[in-house]
Amino acid sequence: MEFLTNEKLTIVGAAGMIGSNMAQTAAILRLTPNICLYDVYEPGLEGVTEEMRHSGFDGVNFTYTTDVKEAFKDAKYIISSGGAPRKAGMTREDLLKGNAGVAEELGKNIKQYCPDVKHVVVIFNPADITGLITLIWSGLRPSQVTTLAALDSIRLQSELAKFFKVNQCEVTGCHTYGGHGEAMAVFASGAKVKGTPLTDLIGTDKLTNEQWEEIKHKTVQGGSNIIKLRGRSSFQSPAYVAVKMIEGAMGGEPFTWPAGRYSNLSGLEHVMMALDTRITADGAYYEEPLGSDEERAALKKSYDHLVEMRQEVIELGVLPPVEKWSELNPNLH
Repeated sequence: MEFLTNEKLTIVGAAGMIGSNMAQTAAILRLTPNICLYDVYEPGLEGVTEEMRHSGFDGVNFTYTTDVKEAFKDAKYIISSGGAPRKAGMTREDLLKGNAGVAEELGKNIKQYCPDVKHVVVIFNPADITGLITLIWSGLRPSQVTTLAALDSIRLQSELAKFFKVNQCEVTGCHTYGGHGEAMAVFASGAKVKGTPLTDLIGTDKLTNEQWEEIKHKTVQGGSNIIKLRGRSSFQSPAYVAVKMIEGAMGGEPFTWPAGRYSNLSGLEHVMMALDTRITADGAYYEEPLGSDEERAALKKSYDHLVEMRQEVIELGVLPPVEKWSELNPNLH
C-alpha cells in the first residue's frame, strides 16, 4: 500500500501517551513515511521511537528530536498534544494559564520555522483557546488550524448507541457544537438512530426527556469519566481522531465530524469552536450549525463562555485585544 503523501508530519508531545499513539496510528494508516517525533523529554522520546521501530512498519522513517527548529523545519503537517494533561478534579479551563503560554510558543515556532505548513491540529486543552492562540501567533489562515472538538460528537454517538443497544455506526448525524468542554452545546437535530430522527424519539417511551438529559450529561462528562475509570485522561481516542483529521488535510478521506475552527459567524465571531466542518486538502471549511431555537440558545451560551475564556487570555497578556489580532495575523481581518 502506498503512502498518502511523502511530506513531513511532525508530532509535538510525542513522548506522551497521546503523542505515541498518534505516531502509531499515522503509521498504521500509511499517511506518510516521513514522521518526525518532537518532545522536550528525550528519554521518553527515544523510547517511543524505539517502540515504533520495533513495530516494523514497512517503509516508515521515524526521526526524533528535542530541537524545535529541526522538528518544524520543512514540516507540512503538525499535530500538537504538547501541553499539560488534565488530571482528576480538573476542568479543561483549569489548564488555561499554563497551556496558553505553550500555545503562544507553538504559534511563534510555526511562524519562524515552518510558515509553509499546510495544516495544524491542536489537541491540548482547553483546545478552543490553545487553538485560537496558535492560529493568531502562527500567521496561518483560519482554514489551516483546527482543534479536536469532534471527540464530543463521537461520544454522543457512543452514548446513544449504548442506550438503544445498536451498533455505533447505526447512529448518524451526531453533533455537538461550541466549546470543547463542560459548556458544549449538544444537538439532537440531525441525529438519527437506525434512520429514525432522534427528535422523533425524545419525549417518548423510547427515550424520555429525562433519559435524553442524562445522555447529554454523559456526553459532556465523557472525558471526566475516562479519568475516573482509568486514572488518567483519555489518550487512545484523541490520538486516533486527531490523526484522522490530519488524514483529511493530507487529501485522504474527508473528515466530516464537527471540528474546532475559527468562527466569523454573525454573533459567534472571533473564537475557535466546534462547527459543522469538513477537512480536506483544501483546508477546513464550515457551515452554520442548524438546530432548534433551544439548541441555538445553548450554542450562544457556549460561545459566551468561550468569550469569557478569551478575555482571561487577553488579560493574561497572551493575546492582544481582538481588534489588534490582524496586526499579528493579517489573515484575521
